[in-house]
Amino acid sequence: MAVIDADTHVIETDHTWNYLDPSEQQFRPVVISPRGEGGREYWYIDGKIRGLARQAVTAPDVSALEERLGRRMAAPQEAREGENVEVRLRHMDQLGVDIQVLWPTLFLERVADRPEAEIAVCRSYNRWLADIWQQAKGRLRWVCVLPLQTMSEALDQLRVAHANGAVAVFMRGIENEHLLHDPCFFPLYDAVSTLHMAIGVHAGNGNPYVRELLAQRNAPGTFWAYRMSSIGAFHSLVMAGLPDRFPHLRMVFVEIASQWVPWTLKDLARRLPQQRGRTLPENPLKAYRLYVACQSDDDLPYVLTYTGEDNMMMGTDYGHHDHAADLDGLRNLKTDGGISARVYDKIVDANPRAAYAL
Repeated sequence: MAVIDADTHVIETDHTWNYLDPSEQQFRPVVISPRGEGGREYWYIDGKIRGLARQAVTAPDVSALEERLGRRMAAPQEAREGENVEVRLRHMDQLGVDIQVLWPTLFLERVADRPEAEIAVCRSYNRWLADIWQQAKGRLRWVCVLPLQTMSEALDQLRVAHANGAVAVFMRGIENEHLLHDPCFFPLYDAVSTLHMAIGVHAGNGNPYVRELLAQRNAPGTFWAYRMSSIGAFHSLVMAGLPDRFPHLRMVFVEIASQWVPWTLKDLARRLPQQRGRTLPENPLKAYRLYVACQSDDDLPYVLTYTGEDNMMMGTDYGHHDHAADLDGLRNLKTDGGISARVYDKIVDANPRAAYAL
C-alpha cells in the first residue's frame, strides 16, 4: 500500500518564471513590498498586485503557531519552493508519504486580466512543474493551471501538461465571470475526460470583484470568498447535471475540509426533485465520480455515512502555513480518525489513486 497526499503545494519564486519565452518577458511577475522594507511582499503581475508572495515565510516564523495549534506545519524551505526536489523527497520519506499531488499557491486568485499575460504566466508555471515532475521520478504529480480566458490555448497547454505528469486541472469555484457549470467550459471537460485527468476544484476565487466583496481584506479570513465558492460549485455542478453530461469526468474538491458534504447533499436531495425532476443517487459521490479531501480533525465517522468509503481523500496542505496545514495529518488520521484500517487504506491510497488516475 502507498500513502498519497492529495493536496500539497509548491511556493512560486522568481525561478518559477525562468520558463517564460523570450518574447514573454514583459509579463514576468515581480515581487514588491508596498510598505517598504520589512513589510509584506506581493506578486505584481500585469499591472496589479495579485497575491501574497509566500516564499519569504520560513519555518521559524510559524513555530508559535505550531505550538498554539498543536501540530507540525513547517516544511523545509527548499522543499516548499521546489528548488531542491531531493530535499522534498527526503522529507516525504520522513513523513511516510510516497506520493504528493502538487497544487499552486499564487493562482488562488486571478493572476492577469489580459489574456496574453495569463497565457504566459500559466505556461511558465506548467513548464516549471513539468521539470519538478521529471526530477521526482513519479513521486511528485501535479495539477496544471490553464489560461481559461483563451480556451484554445488552454487546451494546448492541457495536452502538454498531461504529457509531463499533470493529473488534474486547477479550477476555482468562480472562474472569471463564469460558474463551473457554464457551457464555456464544456470543451475543457471533454478534453480532460479524454485524457483521463480530473478537474481539481481548490479553495479560491477567480473573479476579482466577487473576491474583494466577499473577502473584505480588512476582515479576518477568506471563508466566503474562497471556501464557500467551492461548496457552491459542487452544488451547482450536481444541480446542472454535469456528471451526467460528462459520464467519465472526475472532479476533486480540496482544502475546504469535508464537514460541508452532509449539509450540501441534504439540500440537493430536497431541491433536485422539485426543481429538476430528478432524485439524488443513493451514493451521489460515487455515482457522480466526485472526490473530497478531508482534514484530520473532521468528524469522519459521521461524514463517511454521506460520502461513502470510496470517495474520501486527505491532503496535508504541505507547503502552506495556515489553519489547513498538518504535516502529520496522514499519520494522525490512522491513530485518531475513528475509522477502520480498511477505510484508512482507502483514504490514503485507493481513493486518491482512482481520483487522479495514478
